[in-house]
Amino acid sequence: MHAATILAQLDHVADPVTGALVPAIQPGVTHRRSGDGGATGYARSGNSGAALVETILRKLEDGSAAAAFGAGAAAAQAVLATLRPGDRVLIDTGLYYEFGRIVAAFAARFGLELQRVDLCDLDRAAQGLAAAPTRLVWAECPSNPLWRVPDIAALSQLAHRHGARLLVDATAATPVLCRPLRMGADLVLHSATKYLNGHGDLVAGVLVAARRDPLWDEIILARETHGSILPPFEAWLLLRGMRSLALRMEHVSRTAMALASWLTLQPAIRAVHYPGLPRHPQHQLAQRQFEGGFGGMLSFEMEDAAAAAAICARAEVFRHSTSLGSPESLIEHRLSTEGAGSECPPGLLRLSIGLEHHEDLREDLRQMLAAAG
Repeated sequence: MHAATILAQLDHVADPVTGALVPAIQPGVTHRRSGDGGATGYARSGNSGAALVETILRKLEDGSAAAAFGAGAAAAQAVLATLRPGDRVLIDTGLYYEFGRIVAAFAARFGLELQRVDLCDLDRAAQGLAAAPTRLVWAECPSNPLWRVPDIAALSQLAHRHGARLLVDATAATPVLCRPLRMGADLVLHSATKYLNGHGDLVAGVLVAARRDPLWDEIILARETHGSILPPFEAWLLLRGMRSLALRMEHVSRTAMALASWLTLQPAIRAVHYPGLPRHPQHQLAQRQFEGGFGGMLSFEMEDAAAAAAICARAEVFRHSTSLGSPESLIEHRLSTEGAGSECPPGLLRLSIGLEHHEDLREDLRQMLAAAG
């Protein structure tokens, strides 16, 4: 069954008592057990809304198991909790800065060995894996904020050859456009706060696994002991948002492609980063790994930080704000957001494309660039 159908019908959901086609919010903390003991247990272990989110994401990703969390950061922490002191982790040099900080802080506190490697360079990835035994490779497809695309199939083969597991953060792509488990990844992570929800009104995270095994059992134990289950109301909001995911990704991909192409023609812009552009260094790879579009995230570079800040100050249709995946389009100067220690190009502006008409967004970019001189 196509992703759009699964999402629109929420896996053919119907309330078992009323027949309603909208799932109910069930806030109960505990549940009556039947004679055979087959009942939902304590709410810290799960709830009906979170379970439906997990069922849908598992089907969309072609996975064997899924787990919903109260935040993408909580999902990341659950994976890190399966590691032991001395374990080695490879992370992409272009990994989203917030998750990079989380991994680095965890590694420092619990004695993990952490190495940053350009995972889009398979030779360097192979060298990093061969240098010492490695437990986990942490990639992002596409990477935020330069939207680089690693070769997931090749990377998974490398990781498995050296006894490591591959986790792919596919937040910006969503399972509508890219399914890393099909290409050999072991785990997929989504910050469901973003495009999965699509309304900017909740925080959530999801992990999907290629198989159920002792590692997955440890992830579930970490979620339960940390108390990081997705709560019932947030699960209901996420389910509501996911109904329109396929249509939203189609729209934002089409708009982002049009804007990226237009931006490449503007003389004041030094570079445009979007995997749908033929000049993108991993464009051909992206064509193989993505289906139905390249997503709603792109970036472009001005001459310096001052020029980028001037652009943001003149936004009228775009909102000058951080985050991504909401109905409204956002623009931000990434270096200002990331702060000290950021490796982001100083003049880089990140765009999150929303649901507005592409002509209004293009006109806003035109006037921003014109005003900036």
